Amino acid sequence: MKYGYWAPVFGGWLRNVPDEGMEASWEYMSRLVRRSERIGYDLTLIAELNLNDIKGVSEPAMDAWSTAAALAAVTERIELMVAVRPNFHQPALFAKQAANIDQIARGRLALNVVSSWWRDEATKYGIPFDEHDQRYARTSEWIDVVDGCWREQGFTQQGALYNVENNILSPKPVAGRRFTGTPQAAPTPYGRPTLYAGGESETAKNLIAAKCDAYLMHGDPPEIVGRKIADMRARREALGLPAMTFGVAGYAIVRDSDAEATAEVARITDVKQSARGYDNYQQWITGSKLEQKISLEDYSVSNRGLRSGFVGTPEAVSERLEEFAAVGVDLVLLQSSPQAEEMERFSAQVIRPA
Repeated sequence: MKYGYWAPVFGGWLRNVPDEGMEASWEYMSRLVRRSERIGYDLTLIAELNLNDIKGVSEPAMDAWSTAAALAAVTERIELMVAVRPNFHQPALFAKQAANIDQIARGRLALNVVSSWWRDEATKYGIPFDEHDQRYARTSEWIDVVDGCWREQGFTQQGALYNVENNILSPKPVAGRRFTGTPQAAPTPYGRPTLYAGGESETAKNLIAAKCDAYLMHGDPPEIVGRKIADMRARREALGLPAMTFGVAGYAIVRDSDAEATAEVARITDVKQSARGYDNYQQWITGSKLEQKISLEDYSVSNRGLRSGFVGTPEAVSERLEEFAAVGVDLVLLQSSPQAEEMERFSAQVIRPA
């Protein structure tokens, strides 16, 4: 099992707790990520939204790609999975930018391809907003261009949305998807960063199975996640493609007793419908085609994180992780608050118990 976490680009993850003691700043972010790779974390996901989805649109939100470039320069081992939304990035120019960051990181860059759902954000930044199926049509063509520019010099594609002619992109991304600590002596010509993506509509799942390397899921119990993995494996096998990696979201609350863990859940799920992030949460529900109904408790913690059940004593959380591994989960993407302190606890009691 690999352990990853969301980088706190929004200054926290709780919609009902205004101040979580984890500001949206480079100082906090750089300390957290550098520390995390020393205590057993394998990956961090850097979300890309220009408005603050958690604390309200007027609150600070760090830019994903400049943050990723800075983290690439000050870290050594951790994989940097950076979210990218195709409608905000011209694909050939993005391929150039991402390849350069991957060079800085010596092959540790990965992408989380997100088909944008937030209409208000697009409007405020002057970006055209596509409806659901059009978003995935754009994503499909966008991936083709990015992949083509990385794969070959002189790449040309004439598409419905993007036209690229005789593209020249150098340097390419670092060859090979796994960072070993030393540069490869004789790199192969093409090494694409891992493409992660998530989605629950038929359109999304078909696209991800065909063009991505890993499937990310919102929080759910192991039995539900296992059915989703089986479904995606079948789609992948039908296309004759290699096996995928599977990741699941989870909000972690590790305590010495169940009573302490339950008290913390009660504190963070005290839902206030007037919270500043509630309006854009409603837009997310409306703009996404989800397989399950969303509760107000799910609103409190993003990505349905509490449904994964990483709540309780270290022994209980470890057993839950084993249940996810048994159904095929390779990666857990954790949220916690306050993040630095909770990640230390999770590392000491779950990842590296004495």
